[in-house]
Amino acid sequence: MTQGELTGITAIVTGASRGFGHATALALAAAGAAVFGVARTAQPLYDLHQRIGDAFVPVVADAADPAVARDLVLAHRPTVLVLNAGAIPPMGAIEELTWDEFSHNWNVDTRHAFGWIREALRAPLAPGSTVVAVSSGAALRGSPLSGGYAGAKSAIRFISSYAATESARLGLGIRFVTLLPQLTPDTALGAAGSAAYAARQATDLDTFLDALRPILTAEHFGREVVGLIAEANGPAAAEYLLTGTGRQVVS
Repeated sequence: MTQGELTGITAIVTGASRGFGHATALALAAAGAAVFGVARTAQPLYDLHQRIGDAFVPVVADAADPAVARDLVLAHRPTVLVLNAGAIPPMGAIEELTWDEFSHNWNVDTRHAFGWIREALRAPLAPGSTVVAVSSGAALRGSPLSGGYAGAKSAIRFISSYAATESARLGLGIRFVTLLPQLTPDTALGAAGSAAYAARQATDLDTFLDALRPILTAEHFGREVVGLIAEANGPAAAEYLLTGTGRQVVS
């Protein structure tokens, strides 16, 4: 990706204050896009604005609020949506969790993806726009120490797929891509999960992480998102498992 390759593109990135969202906002701005970064935590967004400059606009708001999705989509008419916002799940075996803890990610991650994807179709976004929904590798394998997290992320896959079908049926020309990143200690969520699973296996963290190498980094994730957006002939709907070695089509 060369600087300026995404000049003229307006992107909205949810969960832009940390982890994958933070790195994606940086990568998009470096490629020339005008980026609106949404998160509830203000200071990291302002720090990012200081670092990037006017190419990044902080939006302090709850990305899971459907009114936020509606207002920002209608106000800015983005050609790129990166739906990354999500909560760190309560860690524990199923018998240790309450229903509120178990369903936490449904009420944040899934609700947020549903709201933004619905607005992308309703607006609608311009033909050729791209919506990147961030799911998780846990949607393929489960995640027994994080309650409903895997199910919530699996639901995001379905929502994105349904939206792609609607886009085709209505002739909207909107591209829907779902990314399923593997567990990584490079994000707060992944660090918590890695520590919990290492403890469950009665092994040290370094030994547990050996099985994940090469480690997927947030920077790598951001580059992959930008690469997907820049693909002129990319598929109208696709799912990719994302690891430290790159992306693989989920069949």
